[in-house]
Amino acid sequence: MVALCLALCLALLAGCGADPVPDSAAGEVRRLLERRAHAVLDGDEKAYERTERPAPGAADLFGNVRGIPLAAWEYRLSRLERSGSRATASAELRYRVEGHDRAPLVAERTLSLERHGGRWYVTSERPAKKAGEQLWDQGRVRAVRGATSLVLGVGRSARELRGYRALADRAVPAVRAAWPGKWPRKVVVLVPRTLKGMAGLLGAPASGYRGIAAVTTGEAGGSGRAPADRIIVNPEAYGVLGDFGKQVVLTHETAHVATRTQTSPATPLWLSEGFADWVGYRGTGRTAPQAAPELRRAVRGGQLPDALPKDADFGFGRDAGRLAASYEGAWLACRMIAERWGERKLTEFYRAVGGHEKRAGAVRDALHDVLDTTPEEFTARWRMYLHSELG
Repeated sequence: MVALCLALCLALLAGCGADPVPDSAAGEVRRLLERRAHAVLDGDEKAYERTERPAPGAADLFGNVRGIPLAAWEYRLSRLERSGSRATASAELRYRVEGHDRAPLVAERTLSLERHGGRWYVTSERPAKKAGEQLWDQGRVRAVRGATSLVLGVGRSARELRGYRALADRAVPAVRAAWPGKWPRKVVVLVPRTLKGMAGLLGAPASGYRGIAAVTTGEAGGSGRAPADRIIVNPEAYGVLGDFGKQVVLTHETAHVATRTQTSPATPLWLSEGFADWVGYRGTGRTAPQAAPELRRAVRGGQLPDALPKDADFGFGRDAGRLAASYEGAWLACRMIAERWGERKLTEFYRAVGGHEKRAGAVRDALHDVLDTTPEEFTARWRMYLHSELG
């Protein structure tokens, strides 16, 4: 049964030189947000309309959200600044998508309010300053459910979203076969209208994600209580890929969903990204020269890497060719482990590194304990592997 949590926490905070919020105004706004949350969750448009007097140009939040299968929606008021008949509220919006989120996702929101006829109304709701957008801030959300996926899109036809659904539903069992153990075994895919929309969801400049087909959000670590990850697609970069490339990307991102609880600050990016690529290419029959063209070009040009890629080598703002070569080198490191020591040893190695208390010594200890080798020997073997596969 869909549950609605309407506990609203009120912190009466003073603004810069302002007096604390009067209890009467805070209580009225708290009850207004309760009614608004009930209306959104129940899909009651008339009740929702009674909570607002929309300003010109204000987004139609109710219409934009109504396609999303929600299990919870609540506001927690944290600050209220009032000036006569107008006020600005800061609140945490906590929501869950039914069947996917184990805990609420939290979005910082700013609501403009107006008092009219003895009652408060919302005139607009928007992301708080410096907070990322939610998909519904960009337009009306369309939802398409799959066997193991939920695809949410803005400005996308149902046919387009069904295409994403098919890819995601193939990605989940592929990852399940490669990564044994407990994970949600389902994914939520967000498809914004543009690259700018993707950047808005991530709260970052669009320039940093140009050429990146998709990213996965989520808290790294092993609490197991965090909400489900979101795979966010860059429709501009993703759209130019062929069917094979699109499948590899979604399988790669789904691998991040699966491994998140075993990924920690001790995990270097060469391992997390290389493993995700290994899962993406696993069983596809792609050869090293086919899947690693940039690194092949470097190796054949006499530029064999001296060391495994560093975290900084995976920065989205880097030169596209060098970034691709970093991913390719990481993939081949994981591919080498799977071939030389076996797939089970690869997953054991991943877990051992992520389970280390700190970054220092994590890879060294896992190489010793799981693969019975040293970083120096492993790097030398990897360089020989690159030469034999790509030279």
